[in-house]
Amino acid sequence: MRTYSRVVPGASGRVLVVDDNKVIRQLIRVNLELEGLEVVTAADGAECLDVVHEVQPDVVTLDVVMPRLDGLRTAARLRADPRTHDLPVAIISACTQKEVETGLDVGVDAFLAKPFEPEELVRIVKQLLGRRPGGSSAEQGQGHGGGGEGDGGCDGDGDDSSEGDGGSDGVSGQVTDGVPSGT
Repeated sequence: MRTYSRVVPGASGRVLVVDDNKVIRQLIRVNLELEGLEVVTAADGAECLDVVHEVQPDVVTLDVVMPRLDGLRTAARLRADPRTHDLPVAIISACTQKEVETGLDVGVDAFLAKPFEPEELVRIVKQLLGRRPGGSSAEQGQGHGGGGEGDGGCDGDGDDSSEGDGGSDGVSGQVTDGVPSGT
């Protein structure tokens, strides 16, 4: 069941947060609402696709490992739909390099490794808000690259811990233009 946030007067954007872990959804929601953003949540990719046209978010954040429809396949479907083709998408998950590369192939705009710093989450979402059609061009050129902390593999057990030896090789926290850096 999706959870709509309270209406934020003068909100600077709407974010659809998609994660099967209720605690992570709440953590992301609270941090973005504190920044004056309106937040809608969904528990998996299938629910995301069910509500995205109704909600009309400015940015979507996706976990990778979710039941029914994972984050990478959800991102691919968002890119394949002309109505959401240009919608900024960020993956927030503990991912392997292969999953990052797959994300780049399907058009994911940014990656943030779990566990993440709330400030980094806010920075990436605000940067993506600046990329939306009609968004602030002042935000568009800021902060490409750098900054994530996690080197975990997507663990698949639903608890979103970031143990493991998969590596993000410095791609976490990076906003891309669909071109992997360093290749």
